[in-house]
Amino acid sequence: MMNSLQKRYQQVVELVTTILWWPVKLVMNVLDVGLNALQNLIGVQRMAYFFVLPNLLIFGIFVLTPMLLNFYYGFTDGRQVGTQRDAISLNERDYVGSDNLATLFDCDNYSEPKSCTVESEDFWSGTSNTFTFVTLQVGSMVVLALLTAVVLNSDIVGRGFFRSVFFFPVLLSPVVVALIWKWILRYESGLLNEALVSMGVERTYFLDGPDARNWARFWAIAVTDWAQMGFFTLILLAGLQAIPKSLYEAAQIDGADSWQRFWRITLPLLMPTMTVVLVLALIRAVQAFDQVYVLTGGGPGTATTFIVQYIYETAFAKSPVNFGLAAAASLVLGAVLLMLTLAQLALTRQREAA
Repeated sequence: MMNSLQKRYQQVVELVTTILWWPVKLVMNVLDVGLNALQNLIGVQRMAYFFVLPNLLIFGIFVLTPMLLNFYYGFTDGRQVGTQRDAISLNERDYVGSDNLATLFDCDNYSEPKSCTVESEDFWSGTSNTFTFVTLQVGSMVVLALLTAVVLNSDIVGRGFFRSVFFFPVLLSPVVVALIWKWILRYESGLLNEALVSMGVERTYFLDGPDARNWARFWAIAVTDWAQMGFFTLILLAGLQAIPKSLYEAAQIDGADSWQRFWRITLPLLMPTMTVVLVLALIRAVQAFDQVYVLTGGGPGTATTFIVQYIYETAFAKSPVNFGLAAAASLVLGAVLLMLTLAQLALTRQREAA
């Protein structure tokens, strides 16, 4: 009985497979004939361009074209006149040269945004906040990622499990991460405040409210570290595993303790990987926006308003909008990111040459 049922099941599967295979085979034959004809027409070497053409079209439409338009907007009068369509239209924009850049840099003391003009104050306030955030966030995250990688590279119980746990936040959407932590840090009914109240401690304004500026900055850095640390830990862990174990064994025979082995072997040999991690972390930190924006909204006040949020609000949120000024600010940001990228390439080539 069982054998007969198995035979019937196999016959049904073969029949369904045969029915479904014929349309697929027909399509493949048609494609094969078309691609062979195209290959005979343009040659084998040029077929590579045909296969990358869809990706180039997507890149050109959604990346290259907006980038060129943004560059053009940066040198035009950006104030909204008439409808929103008029403000975006290229025909309705007057060329103003470097006036937008001059407006951004019209400041007596760049370290004191209040000494700047009204139009440049927000830009330099966002720049100052970004500089502080980048310095603290990148520094703390690289140190935490290095310590975590060293621990996960040692022989500990459940090492594979902990590697997965530390990498899991990287898989989450930045908006989801921000919403989860925002729920945890809320003043009313927030998980952390409820835990503090249960221990007899008063509620604390972590994200908004009076005297919450420093707390908001701290949690913006902490949440970003938590969300990104797993990615950089994985890179450093790969660098640690590339170091030959024979070097540690030789140093241990010579009487070097664990601290000396770390400073004399691990850190010097890990520096090429550390350089890549540092530059990548700097680039991501300079572009920080979505996660912090959802978490704090840039507040309280302008405590966590960074340069990308300034660009977004200048172009879309403020009244009147100013596409030209926002585009000019994005060009300044792009120049900074370009310098960081060139620095990474130069350092990588220097390490490879050495």
